[in-house]
Amino acid sequence: MSSTFKFIDHGNGGASDCMQIKEQNMLAPAGRQVLIQVHYAGVNRPDILQRSGMYPPPPGASPYLGLEVSGVITAVGPDVHDRKVGDEVCALTPGGGYAEYCLADERHCLPIPKGLDMLSAACIPENYFTVWTNLFERGSLRKDEKFLVHGGSSGIGLTAIQLANAFGAEVWTTVGNSEKAEACKKAGAAHTILYKEQDFKEVVREMTDGYGMDVILDMVGGDYINRNIHSLALNGRLVQIAFLEGSKTQIDALPVMIKRLTFTGSTLRPRSDEDKGEIAKALSEQVVPLMEKGRCTPIIHTVFPMNEVSKAHDLMESSRHIGKIALKIKDAI
Repeated sequence: MSSTFKFIDHGNGGASDCMQIKEQNMLAPAGRQVLIQVHYAGVNRPDILQRSGMYPPPPGASPYLGLEVSGVITAVGPDVHDRKVGDEVCALTPGGGYAEYCLADERHCLPIPKGLDMLSAACIPENYFTVWTNLFERGSLRKDEKFLVHGGSSGIGLTAIQLANAFGAEVWTTVGNSEKAEACKKAGAAHTILYKEQDFKEVVREMTDGYGMDVILDMVGGDYINRNIHSLALNGRLVQIAFLEGSKTQIDALPVMIKRLTFTGSTLRPRSDEDKGEIAKALSEQVVPLMEKGRCTPIIHTVFPMNEVSKAHDLMESSRHIGKIALKIKDAI
């Protein structure tokens, strides 16, 4: 093994062209960490925010970009007991995934599901950890409930559509155009709303005869928050996972009392290693078996080599993609 490895450095942050390939000394796993030789890394919205200087990593996390990878374990820390050198895994990382090698806690690693390749596996952790804990744990989505996810053609959106459909919910989503609507229907959405042409609040009210949604998963924020609240059914749950349009808005809170609503949300990266380990365990038990049957697998838009990382970020920021964007790391430079 070389004494150094290549990684993407975003320096002081800024536009996508601030990212450059640099070298650093090889990492040594400690405690329950494993060292992974990275084959692919997923690209996610938090990477864009961190690169832009709007999402600093939590204390103790890697300062570099990249929250999910697939690859092969090449070294283990002294307290590792569930993983070993040579294991092929995908992993949720605390940062540093845009690199030839990165560290991850063994509890945040999943074996590559049978039938999936390294590329697909790299696109599992960030989205599936996020959707599972927010939709099924915080949102308590149940069979036959009505569920709305905004941004259905994103990686998060398509993951939520597939999982909600697999567990028996009636899935609704908002999308920007007809091409994205078709992709969402193919993934399992029963109803798609073109948000540029239709007010989703009015569509939901009319098409459900005033019943509304049992669960809404939102990453938009802004004026969507108030419309989400008014679109919820009795005992409905609004789960917030991001704020693409901002976290501050004026809301009418009366429906929260009248309909006994729950407004909750969470972020994944700052959660404890133990919490993330519990999510990984739930995915192993509840979701990986579906993947191994060919269901609920990542939908991938495109892959860029590591040295074209700026193009990957530009595409993510354009929102033209449908599904996941990934970086090929191994043998890409």
